[in-house]
Amino acid sequence: MSTVNTQAVDPSLLTSMNGARSTKSTAQDAQDRFMTLLVTQMKNQDPLNPLDNAQVTSQLAQLSTVTGIDKLNETMIAMSGNFKSSQNLQAASMIGHGVVVPGSNVELKDGKSVLGFDLPQNADKIRVLIKDQSGAVVKTIDSSSMTSGFNSVVWDGKTDAGGSAPNGNYKFEVTASAGETKLTVAPLSFGLVSSVSFGSQGTMLSVLNTGEVAMSDVRQVF
Repeated sequence: MSTVNTQAVDPSLLTSMNGARSTKSTAQDAQDRFMTLLVTQMKNQDPLNPLDNAQVTSQLAQLSTVTGIDKLNETMIAMSGNFKSSQNLQAASMIGHGVVVPGSNVELKDGKSVLGFDLPQNADKIRVLIKDQSGAVVKTIDSSSMTSGFNSVVWDGKTDAGGSAPNGNYKFEVTASAGETKLTVAPLSFGLVSSVSFGSQGTMLSVLNTGEVAMSDVRQVF
């Protein structure tokens, strides 16, 4: 009678299961090989020197853990795919809608324009400077009180000189303070979503007068 005088399952098998799986091996393959090897060892073990029950139990627990992790990974991959598909459908439905996104662009059209910004806290002094493409200030808008969070300002196209600014794209800057404390202001632009793209950078929206914007950066849809 031939005997196998091995007291533990081949450690290289557990190593292959615990490490990154090769393209030729799956958790199920590893489990099948493990059970085959274990049964073979038990059949051929030395009756006077049998396998250590505690060690076999420990190795079975490791196998169970590896199998559980593999199933969890598969579940997470499936959930990620479903979330991505849902996000893509949601993004596509935004085409033609207006959005509020980070940016300092403002479009004036027929005496109508709106711009926005975020305040970290209530402010008692706010100044908005609207500039043309050359950087010259065409309009200054002052306010004495605004609350924290999202705020919007309407510009009717009138200039500081009393005339009317032509239609087109402008830039704006916002400064604010609460008492003697200067606040950090995040400018926000309004624009229409003209198209959506899906790539390695995630879901991107093409917003008129703003450019490419990540969907995750959208603050508001209207």
